[in-house]
Amino acid sequence: MIKVTFINADGAVQQVDAEEGRNLLEIAQAAGQPLEGTCEGQMACSTCHVIVDKDWFDKLPRSVEDEEDMLDLASGARRTSRLSCQIIMTTQLDGLVVHIPAESRNMQGL
Repeated sequence: MIKVTFINADGAVQQVDAEEGRNLLEIAQAAGQPLEGTCEGQMACSTCHVIVDKDWFDKLPRSVEDEEDMLDLASGARRTSRLSCQIIMTTQLDGLVVHIPAESRNMQGL
């Protein structure tokens, strides 16, 4: 299993096991993280926006233009922001650390 650490805006830390080949949005949702993923991975929204820890950002494959366009709409976006639906877990990402922005809300859980 691949380890992923989520850090919420309030500083709470959750480490979870991830299966290779799954996207980070699925893993976050299964772990109860507040990422909505309204478009279900179609890059038509930014509700799965995460901030990748700076030590991990350059280890990810580069984002495509459609993802960059959606990140332009994300509240609280930073240089290391990514859409979690576009991060596919591989063994090279074992230990990945991502921050959940304070602006994240899972409206499906309400």
